[in-house]
Amino acid sequence: MDFKSFLEKLGQLLVEEVLKQPYFIIGLMVVVGYIVLKKKWYEVLSGFIRAVVGYMILQVGSGGLSSAATPFIDGLKSLSGNLDKVVLLDTYTTQSTIESLVGNLVSSVYIILLVAFVLNIVLVALKKYTKLRAIFTTGHVQMQQAFLAFFLLAWAYGIAFDHGANGVAPVMPELPWYLFVACGAALGLYWAVGGNLTLKPAQELTDGAGFAVAHQQMFSVALIDILGTRAQRKGKKITKLEDLEFPGWLNIFNDSMVATTFIMAVFFGVISVIVAIANPDYWPAAMPVLDKISGYQQNVVFFVFKQICQFAVYLAILQLGVRTFVTELSNAFQGISQKLLPGAVPAVDCAVAYGFGSQNAVTLGFIAGAVGQVVGVAILVVSSGLGLGILCITMFVPIFFDNATIGVFANAKLGIKGTIIFPLINGLLQVILSALLASIVGLDTGVWSANKDGVWSQGQGAWMAMNDWITVWPLFAFIVKFIPYVGIFIVVAILLAIPQLQYYLSHKKEDREDYFLQVTDWEAYKAKHITPYLEVKPEEAVA
Repeated sequence: MDFKSFLEKLGQLLVEEVLKQPYFIIGLMVVVGYIVLKKKWYEVLSGFIRAVVGYMILQVGSGGLSSAATPFIDGLKSLSGNLDKVVLLDTYTTQSTIESLVGNLVSSVYIILLVAFVLNIVLVALKKYTKLRAIFTTGHVQMQQAFLAFFLLAWAYGIAFDHGANGVAPVMPELPWYLFVACGAALGLYWAVGGNLTLKPAQELTDGAGFAVAHQQMFSVALIDILGTRAQRKGKKITKLEDLEFPGWLNIFNDSMVATTFIMAVFFGVISVIVAIANPDYWPAAMPVLDKISGYQQNVVFFVFKQICQFAVYLAILQLGVRTFVTELSNAFQGISQKLLPGAVPAVDCAVAYGFGSQNAVTLGFIAGAVGQVVGVAILVVSSGLGLGILCITMFVPIFFDNATIGVFANAKLGIKGTIIFPLINGLLQVILSALLASIVGLDTGVWSANKDGVWSQGQGAWMAMNDWITVWPLFAFIVKFIPYVGIFIVVAILLAIPQLQYYLSHKKEDREDYFLQVTDWEAYKAKHITPYLEVKPEEAVA
């Protein structure tokens, strides 16, 4: 093996086994933190195992939620018919679609990811000047975002990726050097700024657990926090889901597991009936065989009931994973914050937030987002896909993780109304904006490819219908597209300005340094900037 091949293998190992595996990154952070804290070797080992296993438990919970919902989502997909353009709203599908479009240029995306991650660390190391404090650690999300960011900025610079044709394979374009610089800079800044925006709301939600959120809806979480803080300081009464006390027999809904199962029974039950009426062949084909000897297939009613109960089971598993690894990560990061990256916090998967606040906010946010998506699909149907001939079909990741996360933070800062309104609006935008954006940038269809029999067909379109990727990133791409050469500098300037605005505008002049207390001493920060507004009566509140 020559040196070049060795480097390629080493790079692939680093990407596949480390950067794309968030549990490994989290485990290494715990090891480094505990070593800096001079823990004994067996405490370091124990912390590493608990962090890795805890994160894996979280992943089992997240994956289980998706698997429990898959039969119902697939049932809805089966109703799409033979429309010319079907855009799948899913993070993994979007990544795989772009991978097929960029072909042998995939390694370019890996380079951009590495550049962006290093930039994130450097920006946090320079926090005295940048005011940035969060390191993005969610590897699989970083990979998804790197692909779509690369595609969006390539589109903005006028670089077209060939979809191929019937019998003709796609041709790869030449990539200019400035695309790598622009994409690495924008993505690294987005990770650092986005995580930093969620730090205070995450600290407030968890009462100082010591992490930020690293996912796909970071700017919306920040918006909710800004609106909630304003309402809080005006003394407005906020009724949260956990404040509700149900009377009589309804008090069974005070148990979040019961409430989740009941709500999902209504939601998935309605979907099951709709699919059974519109496509009678779907459920008989989807039922698992329980007895291989007799060929007995499970009854639909019992299958649906089991899937609904599994939803509550996997949500409980997810929360167990959160409790297992968050404590280790928070303790270990004290060492990293003290010695290596003073004042830094890890930004982690949004699912970690589901272990705090009200579990019912997770379910209600999901349902509200689903209702918004249904309204969006109805608009596409009656408007012939906004005149574009596009039908968007949602997959589980955007409909659940985006809306549930928004629901959790909305409940914490704006109460029950916010838990319904924000995911509802987001669900509507997920469908409508995804249809428009996929059409504009050329992701409303996939690549032409031949199967093993030599038959050519075109893949379906896809869009990563998560909040930041239907709002913030398209805005960045349009700025670069319509303000040539200067556009990327404007995007970088906007991102660099955001933490400065947080620092200079979020507190009075004499309290600005308290901005860093959010990491170093949460109890002191809370006592000074949060608790007084929670205890004040509306008529005494600061206008």
